[in-house]
Formats: sequence, structure tokens, C-alpha cells
Amino acid sequence: MIRRTLPSVLTPAVLSLLFSTPLCAGQQTLFSFVRPASVVNVATVDASLPQYNAEQTAQGEVLRRVVFNPAPRPTLRLSPQQGVWDWSSAQALTLRLQSGMDWALSVDVVVQGSDGRTLTSRIDLPAGPAQTVLVPLKATSPLGQGMRAGPPMPWSHQGQRLLLTSSVGELDLAQVASVSLSIPQPNVAQSLLIERVGVQDDDDAQKAAYTGLIDAYGQSTRGRWPEKILGDEPLRAAAAREQQQLQGWLAERGKQQLDGYGGLLGATSFEAKGFFRTEKREGRWYLVTPDGNPFYSLGVNTVAADAGRTYVTGREAMFTALPAEGEPLAPFYGQGNNNDGTGASRGRNFNQGRWFDFYAANLERAHGTPCQSVPQPQLASPCPAATFDAPRWQAQSLDRLLAWGFNTLGNWSDPALNQAKRVSYTLPLLIGGDYASISTGQDWWGGMPDPFDPRFAMATERAVAIAARDHRDDPWLVGYFADNELAWAAPGSDPKARYALAYGTLRLTTDVPAKRAFLKQLRDKYRNQNGLSRAWGIDLKAWELMEDPGFEAPLPSPEHPEIERDLQHFQQVFAETYFKTISDSLKWHAPNHLLLGGRFAVSTPEAVKACARYCDVLSFNFYTLKPDDGYDFAELNALDKPVLVSEFQFGSRDRGPFWPGPLEVAREEDRGPAYGNFVKAALAQPSIVGVHWFQYLDQPASGRLLDGENGHLGLVAITDVPYQGFVDGVRKANQQALDQLRKGLQPVAPAQPTPAVTTTRP
Repeated sequence: MIRRTLPSVLTPAVLSLLFSTPLCAGQQTLFSFVRPASVVNVATVDASLPQYNAEQTAQGEVLRRVVFNPAPRPTLRLSPQQGVWDWSSAQALTLRLQSGMDWALSVDVVVQGSDGRTLTSRIDLPAGPAQTVLVPLKATSPLGQGMRAGPPMPWSHQGQRLLLTSSVGELDLAQVASVSLSIPQPNVAQSLLIERVGVQDDDDAQKAAYTGLIDAYGQSTRGRWPEKILGDEPLRAAAAREQQQLQGWLAERGKQQLDGYGGLLGATSFEAKGFFRTEKREGRWYLVTPDGNPFYSLGVNTVAADAGRTYVTGREAMFTALPAEGEPLAPFYGQGNNNDGTGASRGRNFNQGRWFDFYAANLERAHGTPCQSVPQPQLASPCPAATFDAPRWQAQSLDRLLAWGFNTLGNWSDPALNQAKRVSYTLPLLIGGDYASISTGQDWWGGMPDPFDPRFAMATERAVAIAARDHRDDPWLVGYFADNELAWAAPGSDPKARYALAYGTLRLTTDVPAKRAFLKQLRDKYRNQNGLSRAWGIDLKAWELMEDPGFEAPLPSPEHPEIERDLQHFQQVFAETYFKTISDSLKWHAPNHLLLGGRFAVSTPEAVKACARYCDVLSFNFYTLKPDDGYDFAELNALDKPVLVSEFQFGSRDRGPFWPGPLEVAREEDRGPAYGNFVKAALAQPSIVGVHWFQYLDQPASGRLLDGENGHLGLVAITDVPYQGFVDGVRKANQQALDQLRKGLQPVAPAQPTPAVTTTRP
């Protein structure tokens, strides 16, 4: 339905309210739904404007109702009556909107040019009063401001509630053909109230959205929550209170029946071999401590004091109180560069230069000499420079882990913590070198290492030798992880994603060893191009054509099953070569320690199978409500190997950091129960031997150095203040996990041998 002029009957009372809501400075109205003119065509698809009149809201504002009916994409479309719009000088599309429901709405906005190119944006429109929505007319996102997720919207600016969105795509702003609003797949009719559509010719409001965003403690300025710190004295008081609580909890832990490593005493005994190992008994896998006791690994990732660093260069206006040169906290500045060309840095600005370490600065505020607040002329001597008391932090962090029921330092933790001999630990094998790599698409941490490249074997040998040098005989070391979250496949479930490793290899040149290995596999099987052509259903004129860069293999099909078999076989050999190379090196340099798998985020069945063959443990990073939502455990159980959940997490948006992490719960109060449910579900899987939380500390609200992630993931805040309710839930769940495991183990006299299966690497 197209309406060239929207009819409207406006009473004098309504007319008096038309201009009660001020326009943003520099805004031009393209079309008013309250006072329509015939300069814009309005079309609807599976949507309608059911009321003849505009209506007044409870806040006294006048808007027009649009109903989006149940359909795949009900749409309201605006276009010029003639020609196109020229928005060459515009910075943003503006819309005055209100949800017509008692709940939030997702509204998609598409701005289309005359050449067919589009700019798209999704508005998360909250329930409540009307918002002025700003849609940037150039592709933009929080990554452009250096962070994974932007600040909460709407926010108040110059007396208005503004909602800034992200935009994707590009278009010629001099040739704008239409603006469309749609609600994706509503199950029932949804109402949107709209007053006007316009353009903004300055970006002042966009800049203001990220100005003054972070306070002196690294916290968001746009919110209040129970743990928020508003001064140095409350910070020191919180630290003092916690110390008393920790001592009580540590005393309680001392009464538990645990060996020095956290293994269960008084339960079924295992053979003590002096190092951590795995064993399967009566259908369940166990980690076994060096003293021969069953051990369930309850770990925390990134227990590190340097996790609170964030770049400030170029975005100083984002921070309200950065220390000046010469001030006591100035030593917590540093320099870095994370513009490394990986998928993690793609599209992100402010990823190099000067950084500030808010976490270390807050530790100094809480535990250092509190002289920075004293006027300098009143000091008998200059205030001493801030220094990070590493031993004090290390001792407190280990006290916390033990008091909270943890027994393992997960990946990325401070190596100095391992020397205390209080908590078992794991280590990463990060294999860097000049070997060839294969792109599978996203390549978040880089391309896949080419295990057929002799330089990869050399790099592995070097990495393992260095990692094992100081830990070869340390019984506190559980084992090593083989790198982290490698791109074994591309995101998605289609064949191109599932076999991205094989397709990516065939696109390369023959100077890449993996490409030569794949071609040899095919030539050994098919002999020549004729055999391959018949099997793959293609017309390959010459074998040499496969050697060309950019060769694109056909998709798997039922008519040609050999395509999929060949792709699977190559990926299997690739994965086995990769894991065998690491396993062989580790057996030589660290024969007493476990190979803990590849910390799979994206995986393939071939990679998991190869990992099970050559590693002692399979490890997965599961960002799911429970482990079996992340993988088919029937398939894993068929591989008959223990499984470690090397990362899991639950976050919310109500504690400062703007991103809830990969798995969001509604409120902070929901994190503890979610943790408990995950651990309980993990214990129900007899192959799982432990779970590791990600991570110890909240990420900076302004984005961590590595990739701009700014998630509420922590047991403690950027101020080092624990989230008490969450910690209480975690501590309870950890204790229940050990109690449940103990119940499943019946004491056996040492003279009664029990059949056991111990894992070994071939």
C-alpha cells in the first residue's frame, strides 16, 4: 500500500504539542508522521497505519502508530516523491521512535542507494518513553571506538534521551533512494510509534556518546551498582573487610579432607606416581593427583595482574581522570601494539600506543600509601611513585582461589603464581614461527598452522622446550594446552564452513606444504585428472590446473560422495600431523605431564578425533548453559578420552562493563545459579574431569589490549572488589561438586587392586 499523503486530523490541543520535543542541533526533518506532507512516498508491506489521527503518549508527546503484522519482514518504507535524496553533508539518520508495546522492540533500518548498495542498522528500542535514534550514515561500530560493545543506550545528552546505533555497509549519500523500517519475524502484531525521520549534519552527539565514559577507577560513569567504588577510602575499606572473610573461609577449607593438591582424601585410592595423570575407573574418568587421589579440576583463567590495561592514545576524552605526568599513578602507563592483522584486530581502532593499567592502579590505591589525595605543598617530602606490590597480590589471589573452592590456575595466569606451590596449574604451548598458514575465513587468532611445513615442527620443538625448561619435574603442573581456539573450520554449518580447511588449502599455491600434501593425496588415489573428474563430477582439463592459486573445489553432493570423503581424509591427516608433532615433542621434553588438548572453540570431527588419539585430554571452550549444549557427548564418549572444559562464562550488563561476554544472563544475581547449574551438568558427564571459569577479572570497560573485549566476566571487578553474591554462589557450587564426586567413590582397601585404564599417548 502506498500513501502519497498521510491523512491526519489534528486538534488544536495536539497542534500545540507538535513542537514540544526539540530537534537536535543541525537536524533537518525529512518527514513528519504527525504533520505529513506530500513530499515523501510511504509504502507498507505486511504493516499498516491503522489510526486516522496521531496519538498523544503518557509523556505528552504526539506520535503516529505503525503496526507490523506477523510475517517474515513487515516493512515501512519511505522514498522521495521524485528522484533521490542528497545527504552528502549528513552524518546520521535520525528517528523519533517509541515502542508501542510494554516490551523492547528490535527494529531494522535499511538505507538504500539508487545503485542498490545499502547501509543497515538494528535498533534495540527499549520500552518506555520516546527516544531520538541516531543511525550513522557511515559504517561504524563500538570497535571503531576500540571496544567490543558500546555503552548502554539510550543516554541523556543536552536534555534528550538519545540512542546511537551501529551501521554496516556503505552507500553514495548523494543518491539515497529509500529508508525502510522493519521488525524481523514478529510472532504477533507489534506496534511502533513514530514521530519523524530526519538527518543530522554534525556528529557532535555521536562523539558525546563516548566522551567522559570511564571514571578514575576504570568504571563506567553511566550507571550505579552495589560494588561500584566512589572513592579511595571505600576501596580500602572493602579490601579490609574481605581479608577477614577470607581468613574464615580458608580455615574452613583446612578442615576438608583434601590432599595438598586439592585431591579427595578418604575416597577410592589410585596409584601415586608423583605427577598428575588420568585414569578411568568404573566408567568414569578422573584426574589423579601426584599423591594418588581423585581430583576434579576447578580452575580460573587469566589470574593475572596485567588484565586491566586499556589503550588511551587518541581517545583521551573517553576518560574523566587519567593521571598526569609526575602524579603518583603515572607509572601505570605503558606502550603496546595489538594491530597484528588477525581477525581479532580487524575493524578495530585505538589498538596501539599508550595504555593505562586501571587494575594495577586500583591495587595501589587499595594497598599503597594513600598520599596522592594530600595537597602536594603540605607534604614534607614528595609522594613516592606508585609501585605494584606483586607478592602481596599473588598471595591474596591464591588465598581467594582456595577460599572460593578452586584448585587450578587456568590458562593465561601469572607464571609467578605457580612458584608458590599452593594451587596446581596449567600452561599454554603457543607455537609461533615463520611456517606457512592456511586461512579458513575468520582467522580470529590467525591462520591455521601448516603442520606439513618442516618449520612448524622446528617451531613446536622450540616452543615445547622453552615451556618445559623450568617445569619438567614440577608435580604441581597438570599439563599443557596445545595452542588456543585454532580456526579448524569457519563459523557456520554449511559445507564451505565445515570443510574450510580443505577448501582454503586448495586455493593456495604449491609452495605451501599443505597444498602439496593434499595434491599428493588426490594423485595417489586418482592417478590423473580423468579419475578425479569422474569422482568429483568436474571437467578438469589438466592436473596442473589444480596447482593454480584460487582453485575452487566443488561442493559435496550425494551424486559424488568422493568429494566429501576426500575433504574429510585431508582434514584428518592434517589434524593428526598437527597433534602428533606436538605430542612427540612433549613426550621428549616433558614426559611426566599431560597434553590437555587444543581448547577447541570451532572444531571438526576430524580435529577432535585426532586430538583424542594424540592427547591425554580433550579440551573445549564452551560458552553454553551446560557442557552438552556445546558438543554431542555421545560422540565424545565414543572416543573414550577425558574432557576438560577449558573455558565457560556467564555475564550480565548491570555491573559496568558494556559487554556481557559470549553468554549473557539477565542480571548479576543470575550468574551464581548459572555457574552452579553448569558445574552440576558437567559432573553428570562421566568423561568431564574439570571446568575452568573465564576469567578472574572483569575486562576493562573501555576494552582490553588484545582485541577490545570489554566483558563483565570476572569474579572481581576492575577495582579488585569481588562480586560477593557471585562468589558466594561459586564457592557453594565448588564445594557441592567435590561432595558429589566423593559420594561416587567408595573407599577401597589398598590390598584390593581395582582394574584401571590409564591414558597414554601413542
